[in-house]
Amino acid sequence: MDLVVFLFDEFETLDAFGPVEVLGKLKSIAKISFVSLNGGCITSSQQVPVITDDFDSALKNPEYILLIPGGYGTRKEVYNKDLLEAIRQLANNARFVLTVCTGSALLARTGLLDGKKATTNKMAFDWVAGQGSKVDWVKKARWVRDGNIYTSAGVSAGIDMALGFVTDNYGPDRAEAIAKAIEYVWNRDSAEDIFSSLY
Repeated sequence: MDLVVFLFDEFETLDAFGPVEVLGKLKSIAKISFVSLNGGCITSSQQVPVITDDFDSALKNPEYILLIPGGYGTRKEVYNKDLLEAIRQLANNARFVLTVCTGSALLARTGLLDGKKATTNKMAFDWVAGQGSKVDWVKKARWVRDGNIYTSAGVSAGIDMALGFVTDNYGPDRAEAIAKAIEYVWNRDSAEDIFSSLY
C-alpha cells in the first residue's frame, strides 16, 4: 500500500511531514507520493518547497492511504472547485483518508464528511465547522475515526492520529515502537484535546 500526500500552497509543514514520519516507518508502505492539483513545486507556509506529481497519477494506484494536511492555504482552497474535485476523486479511491488540522475543511467541502464525526484545529474550529454543516464536528477530540476516515486537531495532533491509525491497523506494539523510535511523547487519548478548552 502506498501513501499519497495531497499538497497545496501554504500547507502547514508538520501537518504533512509529522504523519509521513510515522507512516513512513511501516514496512507495508511501499511508496510515498506527493501530489497536487497540477503537479510542480508546492511551497508550505514555512517556505518548504516540495516537488509534486499531478494528482491523476495517484488514481492509477490500486491501494493507498490519502493524507490531506491543513494550513493557511485552506482558507483559499475551500473555494477552488477543481482542487476539491481532485480531493473527492482521490478520497473515493483511497483505502483510508487522513486529514490534519484544517485539512478537514477541504474534505468537508467535498461532501464526503456529511453524516460523519470529525474534528479539526481548535483555534480554527468555528471556521472549519462552517465548511460542513452536515458534519458531526467533535470539538474536544484530539482525533476522530469514522469508518475509513481519520481527522485530527491541529498540527502536532496529526502525529498522534497517525500513531492511532497504526494502533488500529497494525497493533499498539507497532505504534509504541514507532513513537519510541522518533522520541515522541504520544498523546494517546483520542477523545481529549487539551487545546479545546483554550479557544
